[in-house]
Amino acid sequence: MTDKKKRFTFPSAYTVILLVLLAVMILTYFMPAGKYASLQYNTTQENFTVVAPNGHESTAPGTQATLKKYHVNTDLAKFKDGSVYKPVAIPNTYQKLNQHKPNLFGAIKQFLNAPIQGLSETIDIITFVLILGGIVGVVNKTGAFAAGMAALSKRLKGKEAWLIVIVTSLIALGGTTFGLAEETIAFYPILVPIFMAAGYDAIVAIAAIYLGSSIGTMASTVNPFSVVIASNTAGISFTDGMGLRLVMLILGTLICIFYTIQYAEKVKRDPSQSLIYSQKKELEKHFLGNSDVNEVPQFDFRKKLMLLIFAAGFVIMVFGVKEWGWLFNEISSLFLAITFILAFISGLSEKDFVSEFVAGASDLLGVALVIALARGVTIIMEQAQISDTLLYWLSSGVSHMSGVIFSTVMFFVFILLGFFIPSSSGLAVLSMPVMAPLADVVGVNRDVIISAYNWGQGIMSFITPTGLVLASLAMVHVTFDKWLKFVWPLMAIIGLLAIILLGVSVYL
Repeated sequence: MTDKKKRFTFPSAYTVILLVLLAVMILTYFMPAGKYASLQYNTTQENFTVVAPNGHESTAPGTQATLKKYHVNTDLAKFKDGSVYKPVAIPNTYQKLNQHKPNLFGAIKQFLNAPIQGLSETIDIITFVLILGGIVGVVNKTGAFAAGMAALSKRLKGKEAWLIVIVTSLIALGGTTFGLAEETIAFYPILVPIFMAAGYDAIVAIAAIYLGSSIGTMASTVNPFSVVIASNTAGISFTDGMGLRLVMLILGTLICIFYTIQYAEKVKRDPSQSLIYSQKKELEKHFLGNSDVNEVPQFDFRKKLMLLIFAAGFVIMVFGVKEWGWLFNEISSLFLAITFILAFISGLSEKDFVSEFVAGASDLLGVALVIALARGVTIIMEQAQISDTLLYWLSSGVSHMSGVIFSTVMFFVFILLGFFIPSSSGLAVLSMPVMAPLADVVGVNRDVIISAYNWGQGIMSFITPTGLVLASLAMVHVTFDKWLKFVWPLMAIIGLLAIILLGVSVYL
């Protein structure tokens, strides 16, 4: 009898996040707590609320003189019109805080409470995910997806690569203009089967959707949640440095498309070259079903209407987010309305409709848990108050550098900060008042800092467990290690491009 070695299997998304959560908790015992003072504009009283590092609050007149007094180089109009709406760090006010570190029992309690609190704080996103899962379950039951995919496959015969070009480009456009990111979760259930029916694997679908969103938000041009708020907080126009950001957007998107197509065509020629070849049958069964290609349901009027209404939901969602400032409550309401419409036209009985909706929602319950766990990591860091300490250490370390070295190091600084502060707007209002003046000290334009922030945090979003990547991977049942193996060469290429462009920006 021979002993078979048990093969190592990479942990699931849940375990990865729990390990990150544990590592961050341990880190809080070695990093001192600290805070910068902050100020926030009150639109009703037309004054500033100033919060000291120890939490003491005071008010100050809502004037430009107050901003000058606190060395915040931002136009008062940006606070009044809502362009800068979050508390802004006040430079040179960092203080260590004598925060009590919890004992073992307290640490265990904190570890267990963080995911629960994360669940409550992300309930709006989770609600959307579960409603979406229910709709997908219903549409799958009617055979509309299968019939639609069969029709699309016939039309794209020999031109499947255009799927990658179109999807990546459109999502990148959404990312660069209004920060299309979390909303892309909605695209996986409908696009993954289409890519797989075209002869690709699930990683190609992830790449087209997730890389499109990541490169778009990384190379933001007019995104109000990143480059606009960062520029306003730094005291410059968001159009400063726009030329190089456009270059990054175009080149970065082309690189992502070319990289994805190279992998996709290799998998299509030889499926065994897929990084997830061992999951091929499992994923095909899950996303494509067991039906024979010759027994695909007829693509009749009812199925076309269902898919048309489903697709219209995404168009309305994108428009609502961009033009009306919709959040996930409004998006969930939209898709709940679509659920009611589909209930009348699906042809399913009430019992079957409800059963399939619940089954579809349960399929995405794991994704909901990943989202809650990821938020738990951020909560631990906020409670430990170590983000400001990290910013203080890093800003002190780069203050004596100059030129290309400064721009390169700043890029890596924001890569690190992007892990600890995954919110683009949160990182902007915390870091820009501290980091932007360093550009004046070393003799470079402030837009260099904006680009370094944009590109550093953006490239980190490709893989950071505290961001959206694990939830996206959970949608398609792909483990984190497979994604890392696929994406790290691409990150190296785009990172090198960012460093080169930052070096060019120093001399412009």
